[in-house]
Amino acid sequence: MHAKAVASGLFEVELVDLAEVRLPFLDEPNHPRLKQYVNAHTKEWSATVDRADAYVFVTPEYNHSFPGVLKNALDYLHHEWQHKPAGFVSYGGVSGGTRAVTGLRHVVSTLKMVPVMEGVIIPFVPQFIGEDGTLHPNDVMEAGADAMFAELARYSGALGAMRQPVA
Repeated sequence: MHAKAVASGLFEVELVDLAEVRLPFLDEPNHPRLKQYVNAHTKEWSATVDRADAYVFVTPEYNHSFPGVLKNALDYLHHEWQHKPAGFVSYGGVSGGTRAVTGLRHVVSTLKMVPVMEGVIIPFVPQFIGEDGTLHPNDVMEAGADAMFAELARYSGALGAMRQPVA
């Protein structure tokens, strides 16, 4: 998805891997709505999220939901997510991660993000992983990614005014 986003030419793309971000379980003493962060890792995470105008969340599905590390990363912040579109790429077994995305849609909507309907679903993901360890998408995944990126670009532009401070 990263290479496809770059190739689209619609965005300046930054890949953020939560395994590398390594946020501890939410440890801020103040509610995220107050934006009174005391920990360096939270301030860094805030800056990372704040500089983006749109997001693509790539998530597996476990036990009919998305991973706790993703929920934790979302819960750390509040204002930084607002009025930005979100796209989803999900993978798993027979459902392709759709149940994880269903849960994510509720969470991002609560954060005042706008989830786009277009996305990428990868059922039985091992069949698309080559011997080189990379994903080899089929035509349906490619078309879904193209449609998702186009919608993210539209929404990002339309929501831009809402991300500006109110006088």
